[in-house]
Amino acid sequence: MAGPRPRGGIAQSVNDSLVVARRNLIRMTRIPEMIIFGMIQPIMFVVLFTYVFGGSIKVGGSTSADTYREFLMAGIFAQTVTFATAGAGAGIADDMQKGLIDRFRSLPMARGAVLTGRTLADLVQTALTLVVLAVVAVIVGWRVHENIGKVLLGFLLLLLLGYAFSWIGALIGLSVRTPEAATSGGLIWLFPLTFISNAFVDANQMPGFLRHIAEWNPFSATVQACRELFGNLPPGFKTPDAWPMQHPILASLLWSVLIIVVFRTLAVRKYRSAAS
Repeated sequence: MAGPRPRGGIAQSVNDSLVVARRNLIRMTRIPEMIIFGMIQPIMFVVLFTYVFGGSIKVGGSTSADTYREFLMAGIFAQTVTFATAGAGAGIADDMQKGLIDRFRSLPMARGAVLTGRTLADLVQTALTLVVLAVVAVIVGWRVHENIGKVLLGFLLLLLLGYAFSWIGALIGLSVRTPEAATSGGLIWLFPLTFISNAFVDANQMPGFLRHIAEWNPFSATVQACRELFGNLPPGFKTPDAWPMQHPILASLLWSVLIIVVFRTLAVRKYRSAAS
């Protein structure tokens, strides 16, 4: 009897990636504390920044707590999706440490499928976290002022940014020896990236050199795009003259795609060398 016809390279890669993604999603459901703890931190950020800093930070010429709340939420959403980088790196480092990657090597599967499946599973978890976070934001008073199409586009840009950063986490996870090191390595550079941005304060109020960094920060482009799409720009807010701030939606797309292309290439190359 004739054997099964071999699948094409792309079809096999897609199928293998979905299988690995399913494996990781099943693993997440069996360890629910991973999801619960992943949601607690962003919820705390929403509550703390809203009630502690609301009314004390000036944006758009106003120190109104309601104005700052709407200004803040896009930054919290973006910070949440990028902080998923640490989880992605730790998960891959854990698989490497336990020898699971060696088991995958023995199977007739596409090499890049292991990483793609992992990042897709992380994307699903990030989407779930965003849904919960949006509900909490609405409860504390956040509102959108644009149509549903623009709002959905804003959340899609957030998910794309999160997916792009998960590839950075994948590269970190393959480059260290333990999940603990991957977690530390995935967070240490994220704090300056997220705080030297327009996420929590108006970049116009920063010193000159920091302002330019914030305006060209990929993170800032997505935050600015979401504020426009959600209708959360404060009255009287002066948009910076930098190109990413003048065209934030396009800049956000370009930055995310560039990060995916560069870091996926580096991560797959690292995976092949680590698994050889």
